[in-house]
Amino acid sequence: MSDHTHPPLTPLQTTTVKYKPEDEVDFVVVGSGAAGGVVAKELSTAGFRVVVLEQGPWRTERDFVHDELAVFDRSLLTNDYSKSPNTFRKTEKEKAKVQPAVAYGRGVGGTSVHFSANFWRFREIDFNEASRKGTLAGTGFADWPITYQELEPYYTKVDWEVGVAGAPGPFDPPRSRPYPMPPHPPKSTGVLLERGAKKLGWTAFPAPMAIVSKQYDGRSACAQCGFCLGFGCEVRAKSSSLVTTIPKAVATKRCEVRPNSYVRKVETDTRGRVTGVKYFDATKKEIYQRAKAVVVCANGAETPRLLLNSKSNLFPNGLANSSGVVGKYLMFNGAGNAMGQFEHEVNGFKGIVATRVVWDLYELDPKLGLVGGGGFDYRFDVTPIGFGFGGLPPDAPKWGSAYKRELQKQYNRTIVAYGHTSSLPVATNSISLDPEVKDDWGLPVIRMTYQDHPQDLKLYKYFADRSKQLLEASGAVHAWALPTDSQEFSVHLLGTCRMGNDPKTSVVDKNNRAHDVKNLFVVDGSSLVTSGRGQPTMTIQALAFRAADQIVGFAKRHEI
Repeated sequence: MSDHTHPPLTPLQTTTVKYKPEDEVDFVVVGSGAAGGVVAKELSTAGFRVVVLEQGPWRTERDFVHDELAVFDRSLLTNDYSKSPNTFRKTEKEKAKVQPAVAYGRGVGGTSVHFSANFWRFREIDFNEASRKGTLAGTGFADWPITYQELEPYYTKVDWEVGVAGAPGPFDPPRSRPYPMPPHPPKSTGVLLERGAKKLGWTAFPAPMAIVSKQYDGRSACAQCGFCLGFGCEVRAKSSSLVTTIPKAVATKRCEVRPNSYVRKVETDTRGRVTGVKYFDATKKEIYQRAKAVVVCANGAETPRLLLNSKSNLFPNGLANSSGVVGKYLMFNGAGNAMGQFEHEVNGFKGIVATRVVWDLYELDPKLGLVGGGGFDYRFDVTPIGFGFGGLPPDAPKWGSAYKRELQKQYNRTIVAYGHTSSLPVATNSISLDPEVKDDWGLPVIRMTYQDHPQDLKLYKYFADRSKQLLEASGAVHAWALPTDSQEFSVHLLGTCRMGNDPKTSVVDKNNRAHDVKNLFVVDGSSLVTSGRGQPTMTIQALAFRAADQIVGFAKRHEI
């Protein structure tokens, strides 16, 4: 049987063991995304009783439609702003306005259901850049309390347990084991990236993707449908928690997944130890699930929101927040992008998002005076309606028949050169509780305060210019850099419960255990100390495997 044929997929199991709220389970895991799925699977397979609380529904492949209006305009797979709005301000002096500021997956599997599946490892420099290159005034730029070498075995675990396709390139960090699957062949955009990179003296190599390139672990190879970023995968090729770790957790018969469970508060006792979690079920009835320990994996925006909402007499500033840094040092990832039009049809919308990457500018020449670095891919993850609202160059017609003709002609001829970059941790960039706006459950909503550091804006501009240069080297007949204004919206939500050795300047230790609360763990993008160069999910999952290893050890030694 070839890799392109497959017997019918076994239906995903969506029924689980049932625990009673009054049963004291071993662990409650808040969130079922990239990190939560890993933690649930590791803890339940180690023999512990686990309840996973997920605010969204439990979908299957039948729910994944190629409908850009339903997906992007009606929040089919993501947080619903009509029920749980956000507010945004650039500085702490401003009054925040209601507007979408964060997006994340709402459903079993979390954001991993609809992500692009770029699975770059961080490199050694990402963990110790501050000591190697120097800190920067006005930022919290710091080294991690762990090294790449400590995390490498867990990166490899992600490769093999979740399913990553790739081939080591010239800038790959050291790896202890090869990829489990060959890379995806270059599509048209990948071939053009190889051409442009070669002309500039750079090297394009296969993009590491959490999308299976052949049958793997009972899952089908990618069908190249083209509805990838933002959409769920109907053939289980995308290595989401929904189809990788969650089914294995459920199969232990020790893990209960409770969808449509909107978590309100992590409860503590008079000793300051976590005792369980309060949440609203689908009918908005409040339920209290008892637990010996809690692992919060709700993402870099909802996790600090939950901790701040969990204040008590012992924790007046929010749970695990004696440092005062819960919610602070919010990082996104930056971008310096350009778009290019080609003489012939490229059909970049087909297939997975990216098949080749360029990492020659991952570390920049110090003479440039820039902090950080990044990498490039070519993509065209623009759906037809989205293209109509921003796919044409600034000098293109804006309306009428000429505008329609340009849309029709250029959709198949356009490419985005995406320059993924780092983003500095700044204390005033934060997630906090809005003092006025409440969600449908009566809870204070996420208030984002964010303004890109001037160094970051310089970096974005540099990468936008290089993106344009790359497109021109690839043969674009028309290329233009996209604006690099300060960001007001993100899907990469990092740094808000940062990891560190000092309880005065961090929220969790190097094992993702809260400094203040022995039986509370925070395992998601919020623990990241630096942002990497644009693709954090691989690192989030490696940290989750590592943290779960530590938690299992603590529990078995009765150290929780």
